[in-house]
Amino acid sequence: MSILDNISEMLQKGKAKDVQAMVQQAMEEGLAPKDILEKGLLAGMGIIGRKFKNNEIFVPEVLIAARAMNKGVEILKPRLMADGMEERGTVVLGAVKGDLHDIGKNLVKMMMEGKGLKVIDLGVDIKCEEFIRAAKENHANIIACAALLTTTMEEMKVVVEETKKAGLQDVKIMIGGAPVTQEYADLIGADAYGKDAASAADIALEMCAG
Repeated sequence: MSILDNISEMLQKGKAKDVQAMVQQAMEEGLAPKDILEKGLLAGMGIIGRKFKNNEIFVPEVLIAARAMNKGVEILKPRLMADGMEERGTVVLGAVKGDLHDIGKNLVKMMMEGKGLKVIDLGVDIKCEEFIRAAKENHANIIACAALLTTTMEEMKVVVEETKKAGLQDVKIMIGGAPVTQEYADLIGADAYGKDAASAADIALEMCAG
């Protein structure tokens, strides 16, 4: 088994220290940081995403694997930046105004980062203008809005409308959360709906690539 396969396997098991050590070893052996990231860390996180989608694993396993991935990325980051490695896209993420729930949002962030996307996490209770300002400042491809309450879902419509008014036609709006549906996304004119964290990450990567 190659060291990249080992990195992927240890990440899936959530063994952060082993992942760190193997990433360091792979760099010392002269492997390209981009390959370590894509064929080791992101490959492992991709498997975690698929298993999560299929209900083979659950939130705790995802969190542990994501933590292991982040430890590996910490070591790689200086080299990736020196090599001019570009992220695959930028997503501005947050729970909309009035919504203080962040577990689902945090899972989405981890899954998106597991696809190699840069995620600007604004947090919870985020006003429409904050999404727009962050999208402009970070040249974002996507604004991703989360809501766990039916009462805060209405705010997503405001984000869609105001983003268009702000002249950000190229920025895609993605929505998700327990009460949100594809029908609601169509109704308010959102560009995409993620039914769960893994699906949201897949769709975001596709939109950034497209």
